[in-house]
Amino acid sequence: MKADVTFASNNLALAGILFTPDPSDSRDDHFGGRLPAVVISHPGGGVKEQSPSIYAERLAAAGFAALVFDAAHQGESEGEPRGLENPFQRAEDIKSAVSYLTARDDIDPDRIGALGICASGGYVPYAAQTDHRIRSIATVSATDMGSVIREGLGRTQDPAILKAMLDRAGELRTAEARGAAPQLEAWIPDNAEELLETATTQFRETYDFYRTPRGHHPRAIQGWVLRSVDLLAQYDSYALIRLISPRPLLMIAGSEAETAYFSREAIESAAEPKELFVIDGATHIDLYDRDEYVTPAVARLTEFFGKHLAG
Repeated sequence: MKADVTFASNNLALAGILFTPDPSDSRDDHFGGRLPAVVISHPGGGVKEQSPSIYAERLAAAGFAALVFDAAHQGESEGEPRGLENPFQRAEDIKSAVSYLTARDDIDPDRIGALGICASGGYVPYAAQTDHRIRSIATVSATDMGSVIREGLGRTQDPAILKAMLDRAGELRTAEARGAAPQLEAWIPDNAEELLETATTQFRETYDFYRTPRGHHPRAIQGWVLRSVDLLAQYDSYALIRLISPRPLLMIAGSEAETAYFSREAIESAAEPKELFVIDGATHIDLYDRDEYVTPAVARLTEFFGKHLAG
């Protein structure tokens, strides 16, 4: 079952979908009436209807309430300028989603976890570091967007590129102050077809997911505000990840993912209890929707949340 919901984050109305178990399913009985719940936060450039809903539907079938939502400034949620990628607002959105669940009569406020996919695999642990209401934390294909902006994927970026991006961000802020519209940058360029032959696996798979019927959604190609780089550059997903302990942390990554080093390093920095669960043969994007990889990921998430939320 699912229902459209709205809740506030920094006085902005966020659009969400709440997935709940079928009330006729007898598996709900052992949860004692009020449901354990998981907040699921979407990738950068994504929307709630894509990979978050795939995971939410399966977690609901396992007996959990699962809340997916569009971040502020994105999708169906409020916020101007459209397409702003503000990591601090993204973390606030996650905390606000938790607040919304705690106020519902059908949710147990003491049994709420969170799952972050891709960029939200950074935003969710970042939010959970200081929000103790999030009782268990999980990620899928986690990515630290701050590191990607500062150093590039794989940390091979020339430092001069960051300087140039920050110079440009300042120019764009000045332009907006003088009345110009925010400059949008496409997550996947319009001429991407010309780049695919020489692009990384990550780029090719991102194109395949977002720009083909496989995962396309009309609200997931709006672009992002280019001056977001000065917000992202000062953000570090995992600097204080040790503060999650003694709450449990599970990070799921594909063995072939170009982003897997983020999960490995975050787990190394985190305190116990923690686990890195590697899905053999999976790439970063495979874990968005490919059934042969999503199925073992959901199985591990169900076991993880079942142990730490449903017990």
